Amino acid sequence: MLIYRFLSGEDDSAFCHKVTKALSEGWQLHGGPTYAYDQVSKKMRCGQAVTRVAKDQPYDPEKKLVDF
Repeated sequence: MLIYRFLSGEDDSAFCHKVTKALSEGWQLHGGPTYAYDQVSKKMRCGQAVTRVAKDQPYDPEKKLVDF
């Protein structure tokens, strides 16, 4: 089963660490990053999709994606 997650956050080092942590846990980048200006906070926001294959596990919507 292919699992999909979308990581998002302020465009800062914390977001880069979030993506790096996901990659170190076996997630792979899916497409390129996205950026948008948040007019409320007046800051750039970014997002990155990641995927991972979870073998021999049925899909369970109650389970957190990071636990697959």
